[in-house]
Amino acid sequence: MALEEGTSTSSGNTVMCLLTNPEGEPLGAPLYLPQNIGPPQLQEIVNKLLNNDEKLPYAFYISDQELVVQLGSYLAQKKVSVEKVLRIVYQPQAVFRIRPVNRCSATIAGHTEAVLSVSFSPDGKHLASGSGDTTVRLWDLNTQTPLFTCTGHKNWVLFIAWSPDGKHLVSGSKAGELLLWDPHTGKQLGGPLTGHKKWITAISWEPVHLQAPSRRFVSASKDGDARIWDISLKKCVISLTGHTLAVTCVKWGGDGHIYTGSQDCTIKVWETTQGKLIRELKGHGHWVNSLALSTEYVLRTGAYDHTGKTFSSPEEMKEVALARYKKMRGNAPERLVSGSDDFTMFLWEPALSKHHKARLPGHQQLVNHVYFSPDGQWLASASFDKSVKLWNGITGTFVATFRGHVGPVYQISWSADSRLLLSGSKDSTLKVWDIRTHKLKEDLPGHADEVFSVDWSPDGEKVASGGKDRVLKLWMN
Repeated sequence: MALEEGTSTSSGNTVMCLLTNPEGEPLGAPLYLPQNIGPPQLQEIVNKLLNNDEKLPYAFYISDQELVVQLGSYLAQKKVSVEKVLRIVYQPQAVFRIRPVNRCSATIAGHTEAVLSVSFSPDGKHLASGSGDTTVRLWDLNTQTPLFTCTGHKNWVLFIAWSPDGKHLVSGSKAGELLLWDPHTGKQLGGPLTGHKKWITAISWEPVHLQAPSRRFVSASKDGDARIWDISLKKCVISLTGHTLAVTCVKWGGDGHIYTGSQDCTIKVWETTQGKLIRELKGHGHWVNSLALSTEYVLRTGAYDHTGKTFSSPEEMKEVALARYKKMRGNAPERLVSGSDDFTMFLWEPALSKHHKARLPGHQQLVNHVYFSPDGQWLASASFDKSVKLWNGITGTFVATFRGHVGPVYQISWSADSRLLLSGSKDSTLKVWDIRTHKLKEDLPGHADEVFSVDWSPDGEKVASGGKDRVLKLWMN
């Protein structure tokens, strides 16, 4: 039903509301709702309109602010005119809940130099770390002790990445070589993969819903190139050349395209059968430091989720991963965010346009790390200005600033239910932030020096951190 301008939409104690999903698509026609209803009643209405067999939890937002009171109280507080249709966005919430980590359960020595990267396997059962001591280490999470020390690199291990099927781990070094490991034995698989002339800055695997078992990954380097490697052939199959300066970050998207961000201020989009450049995203005035995809969490975890289900074949894994990817993405295009030394971020929908959808200013120093929440609804950014900022992951609208760190924030990680955010800083602490209240939930001191890397396990049960003090710390709740 269409409403004409100027007609009154309030009749007594009701208000005309339009329920929309986060992408802005309406859920049916506008409804007259009583002013005494709040989120619990709205939840019932949405479940009914969506014909959900099982009741699902939703949060409700009006103008990017969560509705936590009855409609009438909200209208009075905000002095909102009831003459206009009130747009209420319903946002699906995770049906499971992750508890915040609040204590250090283990401090594990082993590395003899700084821990530069920590990463949980897609199923959350294994943990790997890369260090300045040239080794990759795998840790036993049950006994909280070192499991394997993987030696082979001649220089600092700068980046590690698990294949989304959990069968392989690849590491990249300051010398520019890549090594492939079997995480279940700690053994190196084949010789070093060489070709890059300078150090490795990032690695990303092809999503498992496109290829199972995992076979290809892409590496980015200071030498200005990105390279696609095939682990069955043990060689580089495609070189992505075109950037004029270092490639700082790379992501392999769910639609099969590769995104590279560079110190030449551009982001390039590549297809992966021949390595053709298909789009260039311009706008940043300085180096691009970090890229994030709205689908990143399901791409990283593939078929695995918080339930711990296992799979009997690559085909089954591919099928489940595809279903998870489709469900998470919905009808919306994959979104990309870039963070830069120019203090800003851009939100893009590369499949639709080479122009940015939104510019996200606000940080006072360079943006070091950007990361979408697992449900794609939020975006977090970490900066050298000592703050973490939260943004709407669909529109790019600014939501909140998390202040508390007293040094640059290096890395962030999300809990699997998108309700909590973890940050690690030069100030030697980790902090857990509550997305709903925008408040500090847990302060986790314990490291003796800068925290370079943090990761929250996909099963939600543990956090790992590593840094300058050479120890790996595990945190539990």
